[in-house]
Amino acid sequence: MDIDHDRLFKTLLSTFFWEFLDLFFPAIAEEIDRDSITFLPQEVFTDITSGERREIDVLVRAKFRQQDSFFLIHTEAQASAQTGFARRMFRYFARLDEIYGLPVYPIALLSYDIPKRPEPDTYTVAFLDGEVLKFRYRVVQLNRLNWRDFLRQPNPVAAALMSKMQIAESDRPKVKAECLRLLVTLRLDPAKTALISGFVDTYLRLNAVEESQFKAELEQFDLLEEERTMEIITSWMERGIEQGREEGLERGLERGREREISLVLRQLDRRLGEVDSQLFDRIRQLSIDDIEALGEALLDFETEADLIAWLAQYPESEES
Repeated sequence: MDIDHDRLFKTLLSTFFWEFLDLFFPAIAEEIDRDSITFLPQEVFTDITSGERREIDVLVRAKFRQQDSFFLIHTEAQASAQTGFARRMFRYFARLDEIYGLPVYPIALLSYDIPKRPEPDTYTVAFLDGEVLKFRYRVVQLNRLNWRDFLRQPNPVAAALMSKMQIAESDRPKVKAECLRLLVTLRLDPAKTALISGFVDTYLRLNAVEESQFKAELEQFDLLEEERTMEIITSWMERGIEQGREEGLERGLERGREREISLVLRQLDRRLGEVDSQLFDRIRQLSIDDIEALGEALLDFETEADLIAWLAQYPESEES
């Protein structure tokens, strides 16, 4: 699957820019006037040497509290390691200084998996008799950050970017679950929740074994957390169904339906205790819409009799 890294990171930063600053540059975030944050048009620069046209990622104008003077924050999201990146950051800095005549705070957000060596934060021009230029910029190198350090950060950017931090292969299911746990505690509006959850699902695609481990992690959530997490996963399922229409509608629908059934059965088991296997067989016969309705109704169930009464409105198929 081709991932549009540029679009994903630009959308994340544009939606949660102050939260991004608060997470990684709290001293700046604390003093900035949030109401002054304005996104400026993306500048397009032409590299005369290579002939390439480049567009900077995110450019913000802001000011510190109780000050009238403005400054710029330029954030460049880099999804692959590139030779000459430090020089490019300097050239952007110089061009922005020329165009706007304002101080520029430059940030590089590095999201690639390899290399994991510390990347430079300086561009230097020096001669035998000394340096003539030493330009420094801020670097957030995700593959050198430990996801566990961000578990308790009540920040939507943390919920998203944990998926791109330093993660052991065996921890991938746990990280995905913890990203969602953090997300559901933030109580964002549906659009922002979808943005973060889609980001996580894009960068933490799990295989069949990992999916099983992921479900086991969800079972450790309390009932309310699991309910809200199920709503997110259902949205993933629905997107999977849409993709399934392109890949083969029937296969996509069945995959989404099985995931929803699994979640509902697990919640019933946790809420009511051991449920008769024949009732589980009845549930597996329901349509995807009815399964979603059951997922909402089960929150009011107290005994197995409540489940039986609810299922009574849906006649059994002749095959059962």
